[in-house]
Amino acid sequence: MIHAFEKYHGAGNDFILIDNRLNSFPVTIELIANLCHRRFGIGADGLMLLESAAGFNFGMRYFNSDGKEGSMCGNGGRCISSFAHHLGIIGMTAKFSAIDGIHESEILRYQDTFSTVNLKMRDVKGVEQHSSYYFTDTGSPHHIVFVENLEHMNVVEEGKKIRYSERYPQGVNVNFVEKIGNEIHMRTYERGVEDETLACGTGATAVALTLCTLNPGTKEVMLNMPGGLLKVSCKQDTDGFTDIYLEGPVVRAFSGNLDTNTYKTQQS
Repeated sequence: MIHAFEKYHGAGNDFILIDNRLNSFPVTIELIANLCHRRFGIGADGLMLLESAAGFNFGMRYFNSDGKEGSMCGNGGRCISSFAHHLGIIGMTAKFSAIDGIHESEILRYQDTFSTVNLKMRDVKGVEQHSSYYFTDTGSPHHIVFVENLEHMNVVEEGKKIRYSERYPQGVNVNFVEKIGNEIHMRTYERGVEDETLACGTGATAVALTLCTLNPGTKEVMLNMPGGLLKVSCKQDTDGFTDIYLEGPVVRAFSGNLDTNTYKTQQS
């Protein structure tokens, strides 16, 4: 069966997007993994289905590049909002459902292939402080560690050790962070992708909340990632963090049609 698709990325974190309001897309782990394959498929960190959701503008269903349904993806939420606007489903604002609850988004600037999107994340109770690392869940679980010489780190090798450690039986996303001058730089190993991604929205949020915990009174953090710059703002009180917003660029890279029967035969 032929399906139209769009390819989007948020600061280099790239996704295949499909309008599935008619529920016609045949969801299987094999098919999605093959579509996301960098050699045999379209290539992406994940695939998203835009679906109908009663009481909301749309529903977001996210799959990692391994083909399995994933937890919340912040850059994905920003990209699918721009996609919904491109389809004419929404204006400049949206309220949509995702696996971790309800999200709101606002398109701050829109052109045909480029937009700036601000996404409201779920509230977070706090950040766990351990002897050598930090942990929090921003819709996806994140391990945060501050390092030196981040540019030359083997993020895949070091991230994989933590992701598959006994500490995290369900796996975890791993963020390596370094402050260079007045700038915060980070790189992320993502579970489900099992590789470094050029940006991670829930990871940027986790790192920003960690920095706000360490520096009370901080309300906004800019984060430099290999794929670009993301901004996180929030409010903090004794109960944790509220009004958390993730802002950054979204690019509509290209569109096309795919034959699901063809991709079922590819090797992942």
